[in-house]
Amino acid sequence: MKGIFTALMCSFDEKGKINEKGLREIVRYNIDQSKVDGLYVNGSTGENFLISTEQKKQIFEIVKDEAGDQIKLIAQVGALNIDEAVELARFATDLKYDAISAVTPFYYKFDFEEIKDYYNTILENVDNQMIIYSIPALTGVSMNLEQFGELFENEKVIGVKFTAPDFFLLERIRHAFPEKLIYSGFDEMLLSASVLNVDGAIGSTFNVNGQRAKQIFELAQKGQLAEAREIQKVTNDLISEILENGLYQTIKEILKTKGVDAGVCRKPMKALTDEKIQKAKQIAEKYV
Repeated sequence: MKGIFTALMCSFDEKGKINEKGLREIVRYNIDQSKVDGLYVNGSTGENFLISTEQKKQIFEIVKDEAGDQIKLIAQVGALNIDEAVELARFATDLKYDAISAVTPFYYKFDFEEIKDYYNTILENVDNQMIIYSIPALTGVSMNLEQFGELFENEKVIGVKFTAPDFFLLERIRHAFPEKLIYSGFDEMLLSASVLNVDGAIGSTFNVNGQRAKQIFELAQKGQLAEAREIQKVTNDLISEILENGLYQTIKEILKTKGVDAGVCRKPMKALTDEKIQKAKQIAEKYV
């Protein structure tokens, strides 16, 4: 379960329906071209919080059918509705996903005991292993070292996707819990996290930049930091241009230049203007 995991995009048509052919092509591109170690399915990058429970299940099914056992699969099942989270966790487990993951419950100001109960409730209902998804900037939930430790007391909790720029906390978690899987969640900080000996990374830009991400991670493990820095610099140039043009929409347009039917983003995300579509093509030509 170590290495580079793509936070998988999903292809949608103009009506917001899943484009199965396009989704399969995205999966294949990540396996055959990017050669990543795994896929993180139905996370933020997959527009998970904009789709129905049935659509989430459909995505889990299509991805598992296309990927088979060629690559490790993590199913993000987190939802504000705990019953939905449990239902999705059972569904992904029945499909033989290698692990489940769940974003911390958000919107309402849940205290830590409620957050811990949320994870334990999911895990009481499935025979699978859990990766906590911590992304304070989007959920408003920040946890300290002791709280991560309490979550890790559940033996089914095997690690965390750590999407925060707090490298002090990241180092403390790594040192305190050497047996747990720690994934970096910020693509632009991959090298910095790798130096702290994380076990891998999960990122949206890996859909189009997976090979560079693997190089950064592997070079850092070998102590070849100068080489890794050069690749991180190019990666961050790419990320900067993608962010300026529109994150998810631009990644989809880049995939299209590679023959992948990546579709469009669901509303309320807006479509790219013709000018930005041309910019995405220029980014692809320059970096991908």
